[in-house]
Amino acid sequence: MVKQVRVMRMSVEQPLWRALTGYRVLTMLYAVGLFATEYDEFDRPGIAITYYVVLCVWTFATLPRVQNAASCTKRFLAVDLAIAVTGIVLTPLVVNDHHIDSGGPTLPSIWTAGSVLAFAIKGGWRWAALASTPVAAANLFERGHPARDTVHNVILVWVASIAIGYVVEVARASERTLARALEIEAATRERERLARDIHDSVLQVLAMVQRRGAVMGGEAAELGRMAGEQEVALRTLVSGGLTSVSRVSRDAAQGAVVHVVDVERDDDGPEETGPLDLRALLAPYASAKVSLVEPGAPVPLPPPAARELAAAVGAALDNVNRHAGEHARAWILVEDEPDEVIVTVRDDGPGIPEGRLAQAEGEGRLGVALSIRGRLRDLGGSAELISPPGQGTEVELKVPKVSRGKAGQR
Repeated sequence: MVKQVRVMRMSVEQPLWRALTGYRVLTMLYAVGLFATEYDEFDRPGIAITYYVVLCVWTFATLPRVQNAASCTKRFLAVDLAIAVTGIVLTPLVVNDHHIDSGGPTLPSIWTAGSVLAFAIKGGWRWAALASTPVAAANLFERGHPARDTVHNVILVWVASIAIGYVVEVARASERTLARALEIEAATRERERLARDIHDSVLQVLAMVQRRGAVMGGEAAELGRMAGEQEVALRTLVSGGLTSVSRVSRDAAQGAVVHVVDVERDDDGPEETGPLDLRALLAPYASAKVSLVEPGAPVPLPPPAARELAAAVGAALDNVNRHAGEHARAWILVEDEPDEVIVTVRDDGPGIPEGRLAQAEGEGRLGVALSIRGRLRDLGGSAELISPPGQGTEVELKVPKVSRGKAGQR
């Protein structure tokens, strides 16, 4: 079988970095615009112009640094915050007293919040609280006293940055949880697929060897006993299964990474590009004891869906052979509906005692659970089993023509 690995990346953090990049540019232009409109309030405009030149060059030169968490290093964050704090501290030296008393903006204005938000996105709410502290101290120093509007702005930056940092931490934890869930789902589907294949071949052969060996006796009985032991061990392994460890990208900007393995087709099989006629796949099941009733026109289905549905029919007929007796007859009815295909497998055996399926599943005998229901579930369809005691068993398999399951998407 050909296995195709699909890499799925999930990151709610990356849009925050893109938003921060735009925010830094816009707020830098806003700070320069405020300087131009309030030029008369600056006693030393030369110092302010020098600072704005540095601010503009730094903002544009460091745009790649704020595009993801890997590029946004601790050293960059420290220098970025230092530029913001320096601008706040320089403000009393370049503006007149009226500008300060009226609550005018600092040199970097709201550009400072971008530095704090970078800390929050990079390291969470603790880093945000750490970065907000020197900004708060610098603002109090710039005003000279704890004015109401200054305290209000300081608290606002503190709360906003800590809240965003906390949201980022929750988002990262959610990504890891989702990645783990997707890994488990992918591993479970692969395990169920392998279990179906094993049940359709190896387990049935081992069960047959065990039964025939017990009948023949002698060395054959010992061989049958060993086959029975291997059957039990293999059923335990199949029903338990293994799940792989979820993967998280080393680059935090890429978010959680999930590797999903899709099984496509046999290496030596022909490449199938169009739908398959379900009738051709079900025809080999017809025999003296199995009657096949099908429409006169083709019943097209996507290749994976057609093969899985035919395999589910085969699993149902295997159960008839094993549990309904040698003389039991079976009927296969194919119905081609506008939106779905319905295949009904019915036999005239003794039926299934109530609770037997649940008991068999608990013992690791997953023929109905995996070979039939599991296949249909992966196709987005359903399998309904009706078995009144003494009145035979009827299995109704429904598959949508546009498959919603993973098997139909390969």
